[in-house]
Amino acid sequence: MGVRSLASSILLHFLLLLLLYEFGVVRAAQCSTKEQPLVRNLNELPQSNYGREGLSHMTIAGALSHGMKEVEVWLQTIAPGSKTPIHRHSCEEVFVVLKGRGTLFLASSSNKCPGKPQLFPISSNTTFSIPVNDPHQVVNTDGNEDLQMLVVISRPPVKVFIYDDWFMPHIAARLKYPYYWDAECFDSPKDEL
Repeated sequence: MGVRSLASSILLHFLLLLLLYEFGVVRAAQCSTKEQPLVRNLNELPQSNYGREGLSHMTIAGALSHGMKEVEVWLQTIAPGSKTPIHRHSCEEVFVVLKGRGTLFLASSSNKCPGKPQLFPISSNTTFSIPVNDPHQVVNTDGNEDLQMLVVISRPPVKVFIYDDWFMPHIAARLKYPYYWDAECFDSPKDEL
């Protein structure tokens, strides 16, 4: 191997190690409770759609990223015409609608499948809570404006069961755990006892 080839190989390995180190440091800072300042600017917090078109999610205070034990707080934005999946989870969930309009679809977990959901209009300055394990979906029905909500859940990190439709049996709903925004900081299952 020539000197030039050896130098190129060393430089390439150095750059690769530098990239891996930088990624690890960024991930560690984002997922470590020790690196988080007490007061944070929402404009500087990470936000992503996590591959879910029409949805923007920001964890304001989370179990995995901030060390929260009993609650988690999110800022979620749903684009015009977009919606969350039909889903349920074994935690309480409270929404505060900050802007926009939409519809909450809510069904019961007491039957074999969700069945036909109840529809509730939601808009700016409204709030609603989802009973534990009740299947639900939020749809932005406004053709022009984002639907933005502050969301608080109990018992984080959340285990989500996703339905294909309202008539899929509860036992057939697919578990997504860790959920998209928890996946990069998830190391081991939470002890639920």
